[in-house]
Amino acid sequence: MSRPRLIAQTREIDPVEDLLAHTSADRPLAWLRRGDGIVAAGSGAPVVIRVGAGEAAAAGSRAAALATAWRELTADAEIDDPVGLPGTGLVAFGASTFDEDSAADSILVVPSTVVGRRGGRGWITRIRTAEEAADGARLVEPAPYGSHWAGRVGPGAQTPQSYQERVRDALDEIAAGRLSKVVLARDLTGTVPADADLRRLVRALATGYPDTWTFAVDGLIGASPETLATVHERTVTARVLAGTTARGADPDGDTAASAALAASVKDLDEHEYAVQSVLAALRPHTRALAASEQPFLLKLPNLFHLATDVEGELSDAASALDLVGALHPTAAVAGTPTPAAVAAIRRLEPFDRGRYAGPVGWVDAAGDGEWAIALRCAQFADAADDSGARRVTAYAGAGIVAGSDPESELLETRVKFRPLVDALA
Repeated sequence: MSRPRLIAQTREIDPVEDLLAHTSADRPLAWLRRGDGIVAAGSGAPVVIRVGAGEAAAAGSRAAALATAWRELTADAEIDDPVGLPGTGLVAFGASTFDEDSAADSILVVPSTVVGRRGGRGWITRIRTAEEAADGARLVEPAPYGSHWAGRVGPGAQTPQSYQERVRDALDEIAAGRLSKVVLARDLTGTVPADADLRRLVRALATGYPDTWTFAVDGLIGASPETLATVHERTVTARVLAGTTARGADPDGDTAASAALAASVKDLDEHEYAVQSVLAALRPHTRALAASEQPFLLKLPNLFHLATDVEGELSDAASALDLVGALHPTAAVAGTPTPAAVAAIRRLEPFDRGRYAGPVGWVDAAGDGEWAIALRCAQFADAADDSGARRVTAYAGAGIVAGSDPESELLETRVKFRPLVDALA
């Protein structure tokens, strides 16, 4: 399939105070953290690349198909970027499915206008095809936010009772030696008003959870604490999260909860599985790969995670999309051994995860980019249904290992649902 030749021009502007005000209200496209990030201004997109199960099978994986398409698209692109910060130049926002066989599409979206901010500097990038006339680098006025709205979600295909039953089934498979860990998810479904300004949800997540990656890509909106891979000037970094507990109700409760997590053999084992899966995936592409010997406690507003940071120097020409393909799915969101865990997920979960627990992020023409795992997220339907409302499905999961307690794992999913449920309400 032939791709258009793209021309991208980046120019520095005064930093934009509210990036979200410049993106679409019903189809926001955003990547934010601690107030910095990039958004697509307006809704124009010169190129949208979609990869389904068929194309993924032909290429070997969805990430491989996206990586190939992106290389072809950027090979003869004309890029004028004197700013040179992460997120400038020719960029695409992306989201991919958890399962290669998912009925959902994986996607890369190249916006016509990108507005960004990083480290106190701002920029605007115009992207067009070679056939289109240049439009200058002026900043379009921000659009006012729509009225406040509320959405409601309730039990989906995996009810609380059935979730605990599936956890028991998973424990039977672990006891039989078929796998060491499997991450089981459940869903909540509901509706939001058809005219809901989804930027309000993105802003609520970004404000409430500033240390996460807040994202909005093709109807997938969430706030993930877990970095899958960041690539910048030949350095790759990742953050592994596995092992979770709720925050305490007061400082003493916090201290007790964090101490219990740090000493939990079950959670430490689960975390080690996840770290080793990331290291094994990155070793073929890196030299001087390093990870901290012991996990640290990552404190979020509603819970603690065991976390380990990984860093390495790339030894080959792998792009961020190539590394996404090598890393996904990690043991943190699938299990160990990964093929057996994915097969168990297909048997035990009564729904298609779609892009939940899949890669989400952005990539530039040099192959650099920032990608997270799509957690604490919900997928919004493209348009209203017959009732005049827009359907939404949220997901949360927990890692099941020997010694897991079904009721405790259910409670963990409730804690993980809280950021999105609170923001929707």
